Amino acid sequence: MSDTLIPSDTPVSEPGVQRAGLKIFAGRKGRKLRENILAYALLLPAFVIIFTFGIFPLAFSAYQSTLTGLNKIVGTYTGLGNYVKAVDNLTYVIGFWLAIAFVYTAVQTLRKTRKVALEHEERPWLWFIPATLLSVGMLLFVRFFFLFLPELLGVADKMRTAQRAGEGPPAVLFRQFVGEAFRLPQIQQAFWLSIFVLVIAIAASYIFGRVLPHSRRQNEYFGNFIQISILAISGVILAWYTWTEVQRAYAEALANGESLDIWTQVITISAGFVLLLLSWWLWGSAGQRDSNLSMVFRLGAAVLLMIGGYLLIVELPLAISAGDKKWWLGLQTTVYYSLGTIPFQLAISLLLATILFQDIRGKSFFRVIYFLPYITPVVGAAAIFRILFSGRVDAPINRIVTAFGFDALGWLNEPNGIFQMMIGDAIRLPGWAVGPSLSLVVIIIFSIWTFVGFNTVIFLAGLGSIPATLYESASIDGGGRWAQFRHITLPLLSPTIYLLTLYAVIGTFKAFTHIFVLRTGAALGTADTASVVIFDAFNRDTRIGYASALAMLLLLIVMGLTIVNNRVASKKVFYG
Repeated sequence: MSDTLIPSDTPVSEPGVQRAGLKIFAGRKGRKLRENILAYALLLPAFVIIFTFGIFPLAFSAYQSTLTGLNKIVGTYTGLGNYVKAVDNLTYVIGFWLAIAFVYTAVQTLRKTRKVALEHEERPWLWFIPATLLSVGMLLFVRFFFLFLPELLGVADKMRTAQRAGEGPPAVLFRQFVGEAFRLPQIQQAFWLSIFVLVIAIAASYIFGRVLPHSRRQNEYFGNFIQISILAISGVILAWYTWTEVQRAYAEALANGESLDIWTQVITISAGFVLLLLSWWLWGSAGQRDSNLSMVFRLGAAVLLMIGGYLLIVELPLAISAGDKKWWLGLQTTVYYSLGTIPFQLAISLLLATILFQDIRGKSFFRVIYFLPYITPVVGAAAIFRILFSGRVDAPINRIVTAFGFDALGWLNEPNGIFQMMIGDAIRLPGWAVGPSLSLVVIIIFSIWTFVGFNTVIFLAGLGSIPATLYESASIDGGGRWAQFRHITLPLLSPTIYLLTLYAVIGTFKAFTHIFVLRTGAALGTADTASVVIFDAFNRDTRIGYASALAMLLLLIVMGLTIVNNRVASKKVFYG
């Protein structure tokens, strides 16, 4: 009897056979695709969180700044009206210069990309097509979103009205009203237009990726081209929008029988800034000349341009005086607060760090003591300071002052500037020269007291990274303590100083909590920084749109200061 083999219906898998559905993940390209998918899957949650709680609130604030109305999230469109209330015609100057900054950044990015392409003998310029399409698609989607947003924000009021009438359950009503808002003709048109352009952009990116030669810098080129397109298009849109707002302002003034000098101020102030920028460039390039005559000529030209710039910028005070007095006083107070805090804060911290870095007994104890104010709750510490410097005759600080034979001071209740108080009433200083009020000085003292410990710890970390052999070599060569500090400590601490300076500038312009606790009505607003003015506009006056406009202006100021600090201070940083 012969054995018979019973055939099996179960297919036998062979080692070299792959499923058709997984061929896309095979080979080197497939591995790269898997890595990209995994990377984007891991990045997606962080992106959603950052977009929801970071980017969207910023964009929503920009949107709100174009609306007006008391206690209204969905207010009446006013264009740049809120900005004009704050800084008058300076609004249009800022608008045009922001547009120029966008285009300038786009051109600089294009130059850097071209330089990289020439160095590697590559021609990635066809990637401009899908990058531009993708940029346009994203901007169109943003346009759709802000068209849809007012309708979406109005759903809550519709639901309350419908629920009072008993028209249905909340979930059903919500879906109904959102659907009705989304199906509006202008919103549908904006949505499908953005989707159409995005689909074309994605398809073009895929086709170009298959057709064009592969480059390791392909993603870099594509990202740069997207950045260039967005900046250039945004600059053009902003310039056009500012132009239309100027024309609208002239039309409204003509209808009311009024006259405006917007273009005069825009052209004059802008020309002044151009001359100042040219003067700065000539002054910086004078030291690079080989000829003494050329250097002197450039320095002289820089001085003349500087004088001309200041003469042309004379329109700036007029624009400032026509704006919101509280806002300009808040900015002035913020500048006083920043200038009074940062230098002393960094100097004291560096001194303490240098002392505590020495081999002395109890240095760990002192490090903890100096760091303690930073971890103390701000509100509680500010409340104690408010009691100490209350301005009453029997206040603790005033008792100490009077014990030494001096008169009691108003402290937190004193609105007069300290420079004016020093020289007395014999000479009256102009408003900008009286200095910060005594009330603000108390707040400055509190800020220094709070952040000195934090800066000291950071400086100690920086000092610990400096090799001890450098100090030993300097001692052998006869260098004293001051010479070592000047030629070793300061240069090698420059990255730390730069970081703390940048952090302090941003922090002082955003400071709010302790200032809000320490300010008093008796100080007459002389201790109210820009952040406090914004909060009052939002909370007390319920002008949401105007508060959003002030917040955007403060953002621009902080960004500008950050860029200037990065350009100036980073050149003096020594990284070894």
